[in-house]
Amino acid sequence: MENLVAGVNYLEVAAVFVAAVSGALAAVRKRFDLFGVLVLAWVCGLGGGILRDVLIGDTPPVGISSWRLVVAAVAAGLVTFVLHPGLARLRRSVVVLDAAALSLFVVQGTTKSLELDAGLLASLVVGVLTGIGGGVLRDMLVGETPLIFADRQLYAVPAILGAGAVVVLWETGWWTWWAALCVVAFVLGFRLLSLALGWVVPHVGGGWTGRWGRESGRMDG
Repeated sequence: MENLVAGVNYLEVAAVFVAAVSGALAAVRKRFDLFGVLVLAWVCGLGGGILRDVLIGDTPPVGISSWRLVVAAVAAGLVTFVLHPGLARLRRSVVVLDAAALSLFVVQGTTKSLELDAGLLASLVVGVLTGIGGGVLRDMLVGETPLIFADRQLYAVPAILGAGAVVVLWETGWWTWWAALCVVAFVLGFRLLSLALGWVVPHVGGGWTGRWGRESGRMDG
């Protein structure tokens, strides 16, 4: 279990960096200065983790106490500020990385909540909020409706399924490092498949099929 926890912590660093890139890109598109880019990178990369820690009572939150995670978010902001023209041209690659960040955050958030005995339902909710929280905060700060509400994309759905899978595997004693990788792959694959096939959340007067949404402009993290 110790090795599993250490592995998940490394996944969290990677997820923070990737999510922070999407936040920094949003700031660049809004023509923020360097400070604004770094702040939005920090919010997007660590917002979900801060929300998670506050909800489960693990204070101070990692967003202000873990130097590794803060450095990862700031580094992502600096890299994006310098290299943003090239990153913008690779927006489809960023969408893939953003989906990877979602899957990593969901697994890490749910696992941490379970480790602290927060309860099965609470851990599921915390895992979902960890996955989508940073992106929601980012969109609010740039004055836009959060993508999960505006475009009906299947973003929260794979997060819910992934967090639910972690809870079930943990409760049945099947939670291992390999199980964690399988859940990450499932959430990532589900998110990318929904984008490729244009699946959207059911809505009044519509069904499950739709378009890619605002793939060229915004990505949740």
